[in-house]
Amino acid sequence: MSLPLNPTLTAMRTYPFVRLTEARQAAQERGADVIDFGAGEPREETPAFLREALCEAVRAQPVSTYPAAVGLPELRAGIADWVGRRYDVRIDPATEVIPTLGTKEVIFSLAQVVAGGERDLVAIGAPGYPVAVRGAAFAGCDVVELPLLAERGFLPDLDALTPEQLGRLAILWLNYPNNPTAAVASAAFYARAADLARTHGFVLASDEAYSELWFDGDAPDSALQVPSLENVLVCNTLSKRSSMPGFRSGFAAGDATLIAALKRYRPNVGVAPQEFVQRAAVAAWADEVHVEEVRDRYRAKRAALLPALETLGLSDAGGPATFFLWMALADADRPAGSEAFARRLLEDHGLLVAPGAFFGDAGEGYVRVALVPTLERCREAAARLA
Repeated sequence: MSLPLNPTLTAMRTYPFVRLTEARQAAQERGADVIDFGAGEPREETPAFLREALCEAVRAQPVSTYPAAVGLPELRAGIADWVGRRYDVRIDPATEVIPTLGTKEVIFSLAQVVAGGERDLVAIGAPGYPVAVRGAAFAGCDVVELPLLAERGFLPDLDALTPEQLGRLAILWLNYPNNPTAAVASAAFYARAADLARTHGFVLASDEAYSELWFDGDAPDSALQVPSLENVLVCNTLSKRSSMPGFRSGFAAGDATLIAALKRYRPNVGVAPQEFVQRAAVAAWADEVHVEEVRDRYRAKRAALLPALETLGLSDAGGPATFFLWMALADADRPAGSEAFARRLLEDHGLLVAPGAFFGDAGEGYVRVALVPTLERCREAAARLA
């Protein structure tokens, strides 16, 4: 007899970035020196003062205890202070914020917290980060994709949601600065989406993992800046801003009723961040100097690599933020598709990029270049292309 595996799991294709890892490993086994622009995992050194804060927290806790699901009061207060400095918005650290294990766990599990009954639909932007789709599937929800088109600035058309869909909608996921398109959303757009959420009774959930990384222009806006946080939940993380992906430290903030629901849900699944990580996170949210240095490094990488990519016929089609380049294929390369182009780039030059098709059908015709290798490796990649 076969094992009783969840049919939702067995029906899913391999997670796209596992396939990228497999492609890199196969190339390395053939002897290639691969420069990996595929997965969006920062490879900058975690600042020394944050590593020391972690070590000091471990030394200060000789008896290990389970972390509380609600998070340390010091961290909740530190996150609220950062939100106040960054966005000039006051949130209550006791009721409107909760530390999380990065943002991925919230993006995956939110549908399990708020969906059910007639509310069985999740709306996402396409192309987009695949975790929200997979979380919706495991929660038994249907998914509606809202195309992110270049002519609309890669923003979803909120008017495309039908009355029937709005009546079923549990969550509208936004992700700005956007992965993979690098686009940003305005405070006015967030305000309109929040009004729609309150009118129709769904959750506006905003994944803002890249809020602190931008190449030029003004700092990106946040859904936390809407006039009322009712029906609004915002997720953010230290992974990108502070080069701390392995720490798995982030937060969810917004509607106090939603935060209370997360406080009830999360002890069941054991995703509270370790206390020593939370103490390091306090130090990270309190400092901006290291974040400015990170932004400068990503800008230098972009300047080093983008002209070389354009010599391949690629064109920069994306927005001004994140650490991604969203590159449109040349007309001659479009018929073969983004996966074929990425495979050729890996075989010919040892450069690994993410095919746009990995982000859904709407991503076909593009490749995503994550500027995560060191500046020296970005310069080496440019030299190979030259």
